[in-house]
Amino acid sequence: MQQAIPNIRKTVRQNQPLIHCITNPISINQCANAILAIGARPMMAEHPKEVSEITRTAQALMLNLGNITDARMESMLISAQTARKQNIPFLLDAVGIACSTLRREYVHKLLDIATPTVIKGNYSEIQALYRESYHSSGVDADASLDIHTIDHAAISLARSLRTIILASGKVDIVTDGNRLYHIHNGTPQLSQITGTGCLQGALCAAYLSAKPDMDAVITGCAVLGICGELAQIERGTGTFLCNLMDSLSTLTDAEIEQNLKLEEISIERI
Repeated sequence: MQQAIPNIRKTVRQNQPLIHCITNPISINQCANAILAIGARPMMAEHPKEVSEITRTAQALMLNLGNITDARMESMLISAQTARKQNIPFLLDAVGIACSTLRREYVHKLLDIATPTVIKGNYSEIQALYRESYHSSGVDADASLDIHTIDHAAISLARSLRTIILASGKVDIVTDGNRLYHIHNGTPQLSQITGTGCLQGALCAAYLSAKPDMDAVITGCAVLGICGELAQIERGTGTFLCNLMDSLSTLTDAEIEQNLKLEEISIERI
């Protein structure tokens, strides 16, 4: 697995893939800059009359439910269907489905049209997708949810939906239902600026263009987590954000090898 990360990063830098993102205006700038920082090209088109055309030209697609609107809901359905028809890998970031019936019902509607290559959410969002009765307040993860609970939910969802599940949190959980990994990289400062969860989804989508499997998702999580660690400062969230973007554009394979905290978990233990 560790050998796959530099190869995936190199492929993205060499190919400069177009990554189509339909995401929220809160994080759109950070997502675009993060994609540029790792060597890919962002396209943030969201008008329903053009998204199918844009998606067809992209090498990967990211759909993000944050700050949802009627227009983006229509556009995401169109792009998901296009991605399915064109065999383009795509990531769905199920932002807010733990606190919004509208978003939860919308995700199920989208899943009826096309199964994403990756479904991403924080612990609460993955639990909400797994258990219909679960609800939480706001878009932040419920601190009471433990890793074992989310491991079980993620594995079950991956198997039932036949997709990759990314549950983001203090420990990022990635599974395809057969393999399970924990990525322990990161810093609490990542939660002190808005949009880093969306940024993680953008990175994963970009790496899916190189290798549409778990390795790409792990690469995205590892890159963000390690860059967050390298960007840490004693105070100043604005400076941290600048440091984070700098780290994304200058991160070396040696720094990844030195700092990666990746753990493979036996499925049988869950």
